[in-house]
Amino acid sequence: MSSFKGVGMARETIKTAKRVFEILEYFDVVQRPLTLREVAVHFDYPVSSASAVLKSLFMLGYVDYDRLTRTYMPTMRMFQLGQWVQGALFGERGILALVNYLNEKTRETINIATQSDLYAQYIHVQPSLHALQLSLRPGTIRPLARSGLGWMLLSARSDAMIEKLVRRINFEEENKELKVDLSQLMARIEQIRKDGYVVSLHTVTQGAGIIGMLLPERRHGRILAIGVGAPVDRLVANKDEIIEQLHYGIGKFLSDEDGTEL
Repeated sequence: MSSFKGVGMARETIKTAKRVFEILEYFDVVQRPLTLREVAVHFDYPVSSASAVLKSLFMLGYVDYDRLTRTYMPTMRMFQLGQWVQGALFGERGILALVNYLNEKTRETINIATQSDLYAQYIHVQPSLHALQLSLRPGTIRPLARSGLGWMLLSARSDAMIEKLVRRINFEEENKELKVDLSQLMARIEQIRKDGYVVSLHTVTQGAGIIGMLLPERRHGRILAIGVGAPVDRLVANKDEIIEQLHYGIGKFLSDEDGTEL
């Protein structure tokens, strides 16, 4: 009986943690104070549950409460909590300067991705300047062996490491149609290594694609790739220009940043 109770408590703890991050991310989306009712209605939480999470965040100092308007608002503690991450991942200037440069020159969505176990994960997203753009948020994951920047990241790994990762991917994949053919993947990887860039069209999302390259440095042992994401028609029309800007930008902003190379 006690083991079932333990499982129930664990699930409730996971649910509560999920709600904490959902609420904090919702603040980031709306960028204004929120009432208890707004939070409960938006997520379809029981009012008592939404109230418990918000009160806990208040007691911990992550949100404040205005009794006059009955609204909650994140405090500067939230900002300070992750302030170190940007510098740790991207350095003092180079990578973010490159992102801004490419965003200005191509006007497209610029993504920075790294390997997160069996996935490629976007850790930074700079939205497109076009009205029609890809809707992505930092934290979005893509299958490592079935996505453009995933292939780019894999190209920096040894063949033996790629084979090991593919075995794990196929072991965990229940859908036979989604299992990875190692020989086909390696042929793709060899072409990417030869070209020095990846062009991925309609791979994850029909009508969308990405052109990407590896960044010539590691951050805390993590390999990073940068991608220009856009509707396929714009990528195809501007492919040569995008590749040229990627080459130029990486050389300009990262060539001498810290001397480390892949």
